[in-house]
Amino acid sequence: MTSEVRPSAFFLILIGIAGGILSGLFGIGGGTIIVPALAIWLSMPQKLSAGTSVLAILPTAVVGATTYALQGHVDWIAAICLALGMIIGAQLGALLLHRLPVNVVQWAFMVFLAVVIVMLWFVVPQRADEIDMTFWTALLLVVTGFITGVLSGLLGVGGGVVVVPVLMFFFGSNDLVAKGTSLLMMIPGSISGTLGNLRRQNVDFRAAAYVGLAACVFVPFSSLFASWIDPFWGNVAFSLYLVFILAQMMVRWFKKRAK
Repeated sequence: MTSEVRPSAFFLILIGIAGGILSGLFGIGGGTIIVPALAIWLSMPQKLSAGTSVLAILPTAVVGATTYALQGHVDWIAAICLALGMIIGAQLGALLLHRLPVNVVQWAFMVFLAVVIVMLWFVVPQRADEIDMTFWTALLLVVTGFITGVLSGLLGVGGGVVVVPVLMFFFGSNDLVAKGTSLLMMIPGSISGTLGNLRRQNVDFRAAAYVGLAACVFVPFSSLFASWIDPFWGNVAFSLYLVFILAQMMVRWFKKRAK
């Protein structure tokens, strides 16, 4: 499926560059930039924008996770546990989308974001911090991935927005390992989501190719830059990005209320 409006390659590449920089810098997929850019700025249908973003994130996550892994900033066991939970949770979230009061879930998530934004200014992980992996830690990581997947299916939020701060604040990870692990976790989720979107013809391959390839070029640079930034200033930058996401969600909520 392709959109009625054929976006120019130039603007698709710009979107990919922005998504790649954010992915490498914060350990996220970049969908919070890619989806609204495709839907609002380039007039692509919403479902097609989301499906195209999921496919574009796949190569971005692969390159980003590889860059972090080469620097030794990936916890492979944690990523596998998170991915297992997220794949199951995403399916349940999509199933519950029309059965749960999404407004309640949305506001709960916005409160979570607000708390994380404040914590990022006061709780700064040390670069030597590591996840103490035990059976119970692994189980809690699966649960975390499951909850993240449900939120992703219900609200359309990216997993990295939830996983990165949770790994830092509740599992004792340093910021770089949290970001690298988050990107690795997204790979199976992106594959699963893309297969589903292909069945529903909600993917624009041309747009995904331009966005994804442009993002791949910039992910390694922003990943390396993340390791050069002091953890405190990295937290500050991430908190500002979360403020942007929170503002996006609140604007959408108020627009729905106004209708």
